[in-house]
Amino acid sequence: MVDGDCSPAFLPLREELARNLDSGADVGASVAVVHDGELVADLWGGEARPGVPWQADTVVQVWSVTKAMVGLTALVLADRGEIDLDAPVAKYWPEFGAAGKEGVLVRHVLGHTSGVPGWTPQVGVEDALDLVGAEALLAAEAPWYEPGSASAYQIVAHGHLVDGIVRGATGQGVAEVLQSEVLAPLGAEFLLGVPEADLARCADLLSPPQSAVDYSQLPSDSFLLRTIANPLLTPKRCNEADWRRGQVGGAGGHGTARGIARAQAVVSHGGELDGVRLLSPQTLDRIFEVQASGPDQLLMLPVTFGIGYGLPTPSAPAVGEGRVCWWTGYGGAIVVNDLDRRATIAYAPNQLAEHMLSSPRTDGYVRTALACLEAL
Repeated sequence: MVDGDCSPAFLPLREELARNLDSGADVGASVAVVHDGELVADLWGGEARPGVPWQADTVVQVWSVTKAMVGLTALVLADRGEIDLDAPVAKYWPEFGAAGKEGVLVRHVLGHTSGVPGWTPQVGVEDALDLVGAEALLAAEAPWYEPGSASAYQIVAHGHLVDGIVRGATGQGVAEVLQSEVLAPLGAEFLLGVPEADLARCADLLSPPQSAVDYSQLPSDSFLLRTIANPLLTPKRCNEADWRRGQVGGAGGHGTARGIARAQAVVSHGGELDGVRLLSPQTLDRIFEVQASGPDQLLMLPVTFGIGYGLPTPSAPAVGEGRVCWWTGYGGAIVVNDLDRRATIAYAPNQLAEHMLSSPRTDGYVRTALACLEAL
């Protein structure tokens, strides 16, 4: 059964969620669309845990959709002049200028071209949760390739890199700035660090089918092999309370589709939502400055990165074309900001699918939502 509301034009999206819940493609999920300032679809259903219904306030880990949240935070600070996107990272985080990284710029980090997609020393989940300690290891890291020359997806380290910059610029971590300077003004909820009192609201992640990727066929120096298990984030481990309470900005955020769409709609709505302006048109334009386009050295798929977001790319055709910025999370979560349509689409499931950038289930929600928008 699907709960929530939607305008009549979005009934096909409700039906899509119902079909996926009935078939088992989704076990529990939420889907939301904000269009022209209105929450036109706010839908949820299924189970958060066995025997526990998915509720309006159920949150779930959305993996790398968290990157869109920390990217938005950095852009808000850039809009205020607290961070210069073209400045060296070392301006805000002096220790990062070591080992040949003095030329790495803030926009390189936000565009996944920093040259530091992960850690060379083995790090565990507990190490990743220690943000300052894990960031010190990244500061000491030598670039894995020439910074700025191409993208290598910062699969987990992205949040630590942005946190190091934000902490140096403001004296606060990215989770704190996200909450006080983005979410609170917009009246949106997203939890980068689930408070103890809210742990019971978390849906449990369910493992995807066995991966079709034969990792044994990858070269031993593959960036993917060097990062995929460093740290090793399994759904079982991510369901534990210490991880949920953590503030790992590359993967650990929890939210509802409604909260994600509400926060990100400030991008699709020209930088202002309900009278709250967080981004100028000039800063929005910078999102669309291509930092890298082509085969990503970690994902091994063609990707186009702007500043803080992915841009339309042939490897994820469902997101559409034009002034669109987006990102997805492992297993299927996604947020799509369409500035031409003044619309944001978000999807947050607990049943993970095996995919790198898109899955048929995720693509189905995005395509259906876009078709509903076209029918308005």
